[in-house]
Amino acid sequence: MTTTTTSWNEIHARHRSELLGYCYRMLGSPFDAEEAVQETMLRAWRGHDAFAGTSSLRVWLFRIATNVCLDMLRQRPRREHPIDVTGAGDAGSPLGQPDDRRWIAPAPDRWLLPPGTDPLETAVLHDSVRLAFVAALHRLSPTQRAALILRDVLKLSAQETAALLGITVAAANGLLRRARHRLANKPAQLMPPVDLTDEQHALLERFVDAFERYDIPALTALLHDDATLSMPPYGLWLAGRAQIERWFLREPNPCRDARAIPVKANCSPAFAIYHADDRQKALRAFAVQIVTVRDDRIAAIDVHIGPRLFGLFELPAELAGANAFLVDGSDSLR
Repeated sequence: MTTTTTSWNEIHARHRSELLGYCYRMLGSPFDAEEAVQETMLRAWRGHDAFAGTSSLRVWLFRIATNVCLDMLRQRPRREHPIDVTGAGDAGSPLGQPDDRRWIAPAPDRWLLPPGTDPLETAVLHDSVRLAFVAALHRLSPTQRAALILRDVLKLSAQETAALLGITVAAANGLLRRARHRLANKPAQLMPPVDLTDEQHALLERFVDAFERYDIPALTALLHDDATLSMPPYGLWLAGRAQIERWFLREPNPCRDARAIPVKANCSPAFAIYHADDRQKALRAFAVQIVTVRDDRIAAIDVHIGPRLFGLFELPAELAGANAFLVDGSDSLR
């Protein structure tokens, strides 16, 4: 395959989003996914003359991306959700030491839902990037995970998947069967509905209003009794409305005078949280918060702490002066 610089740039632009989504599902980190796609494109560029055309260019790129991801997974710890692997803590406990390499992190929807997606595939794509599902994927072996994503999300054939993984069709089908069996046992409540009702949208609006006014009784009144609060990259998480209320009421509390700007992450209700600095003259990037709604209450708040995430969502690291009170309305609660 002979490609010019221009055509290679076109290939990169055409396939980058889908490759990012695939690598994110495989690796559980948007930053690891970016690294994997860069390495994929580098390997593809270096080896493009050896491309024999026995498969489509798309499948060939996914073969390279799979090998890159498997290489990375051999060298890095499995990513998880704190709630899946540790016991609930106490609101009076310190956060402890952060661990950016251990926990699942959020990714922007523009990576996960490529432009022009068939509406019939939207529900499958939505479910495949919910944080709970990505965490469930990471309980599978890396090859089971790859087989399931390639077949059930990317819709590759059994033959393409087998060739891509370098195994027989029977072995590829076995990986897929075992992966589906393990995921079938995950609790149903982990997977919220794709579309929120008008009442649930109104619930989120009340949640944001209470958060920005620092009205903690009003905020916690919107939670289920068994709601959870997690704060990756810290392992501490809290269970129950009373514990969450104690956490938000601790002093000093950085959530006072904070702002919550809607963003599109993991096909779930999400907000970019800006905290006021000590001088109250600027708002600084703090965390991307994903909210899980179940029925008429909020079931989980996952606060992914890290200003670095804001660049993925094309948001500034700081809102200063008058801009601290102005929000671009391109993203909304709906």
